[in-house]
Amino acid sequence: MKEELNILVQAQYPLIYLVTSEEERAEQTISSLAQTKPPRRIFIWTVTHGIVEYGQPRNVTQHNTLAPEAAIEWVVRQREPGIYVFKDLHPFIDSPGVTRWLRDAIASFKDAQKTIVLMSPVQTVPIELEKEVVVVDYALPSLEELNGVLTQQLDQIQREQRERGRLGRPDPTRITTEAREKLLKATLGLTRDEAEKVYRKAHVMSGRLTETEVDIVLSEKKQLIRRNGILEFIEEDETLDAVGGLEELKHWLRQRSNAFTERAREYGLPQPKGMLILGVPGCGKSLIAKTTSRLWGLPLLRLDMGRVYDGSMVGRSEANLRNALKTAESISPAILFIDEIDKAFAGSAGSADSDGGTSSRIFGSFLTWMQEKSSPVFVMATANRVERLPGEFLRKGRFDEIFFVDLPNDEERKEIFNIHLSKRRRDISRFDLDQLVKVCEGFSGAEIEQALVAAMYEAFAQEREFTQLDIIAAIRATMPLSKTMSEQVTALRDWAGQRARPAAASTAEYQRMEF
Repeated sequence: MKEELNILVQAQYPLIYLVTSEEERAEQTISSLAQTKPPRRIFIWTVTHGIVEYGQPRNVTQHNTLAPEAAIEWVVRQREPGIYVFKDLHPFIDSPGVTRWLRDAIASFKDAQKTIVLMSPVQTVPIELEKEVVVVDYALPSLEELNGVLTQQLDQIQREQRERGRLGRPDPTRITTEAREKLLKATLGLTRDEAEKVYRKAHVMSGRLTETEVDIVLSEKKQLIRRNGILEFIEEDETLDAVGGLEELKHWLRQRSNAFTERAREYGLPQPKGMLILGVPGCGKSLIAKTTSRLWGLPLLRLDMGRVYDGSMVGRSEANLRNALKTAESISPAILFIDEIDKAFAGSAGSADSDGGTSSRIFGSFLTWMQEKSSPVFVMATANRVERLPGEFLRKGRFDEIFFVDLPNDEERKEIFNIHLSKRRRDISRFDLDQLVKVCEGFSGAEIEQALVAAMYEAFAQEREFTQLDIIAAIRATMPLSKTMSEQVTALRDWAGQRARPAAASTAEYQRMEF
């Protein structure tokens, strides 16, 4: 990042848009650039203090440069080489006066060794400046930088111990190389300030920073990532064995359980990109995604596409997506789970009339990221309505594989009953599974589970144990989706028959059945 910014400044790029929420860390990087030849002075503008030279006390205020137009005019008048950092100019940048002054400044900077840096967590670039500005996403701290943060925290703990006269006791700052590596990886994806807070909290809670505090760090990290409401850590206790049937899909996943290891790279295998799971609602698509995280031993991040869209400010939705993808990459290898992606991108083709093209831009950005990403982020997406997905999304290369999950067949329904009954009762020998399988033909896994729950509620209300007849009665009182939405299920099967890989070995035979 420092090298890229240095090249842009040395090449006399007049306008750089630095997208970051880490102001202090970014200022330090820019400060180091000012020492190169020719040396440059650095000035910082904020709406609260106006233009103040970098390094001066923060309470200094230049009232004549508080207005952004006046501040840019002041920059234009300067003759010495300099870097002028404008913090949070995005709320004002769309005004005609600010846009015009920025264009005037760019025109006056030729051969002047002057650069304006717009520093903001939100990217907002008016169309008038698109040809002039260079957008740079300021990367989150690397392991090396986080190692410096951890070392500082350990030094601080040692100083506190010395002040309290406790150095004779076991040193809480002595940690093994393995423990240090685990602590560092646990904070990947956080800003420098967030990492400091997490380490401090772990120390306050346990009085030390060792390998045993990794769980505290991870727990706090999950809260920090969840607060933006777009990415969410998903924790799943179930294993892949909790999914009935779908043996072909399970085999594919088990084959790739070590795909993100160094051993796989040395063997010459590429990193898996992702998979799309199509199918009838309630057939285990989301559960497969969640249990894969445990199978592969990777963190699972759920991307809520509905919360990506934000109409409060132009460009905010695109910034939300960029930040979410950047966070996922920073803690990779990881699984990025997008549930019902068909709803997220259903209207992207004609979004110009409905939302000013926001959906189209979001869709385009996501496709570009999927195609070009080099980080080990495995995208696992599910969809119910394939006809809503744009064609570009389904072409080869976006995903490693497209699986189709159909309604369970007889053998799979028996396995599903066995799984759900075993969860609730130790002895299930009193149930005739073969009879239950015949009664619930055409049911999805979710419908089978809900019928079982309904039977238990019926028996519980009568203060007795539920029986085979209770389950059969609940099944017969349920109208499955295979009947209420038979046209949609048939259309999905017809599409998947030629374009997707069956998740179960017997799906092709089962597709010929009619309900």
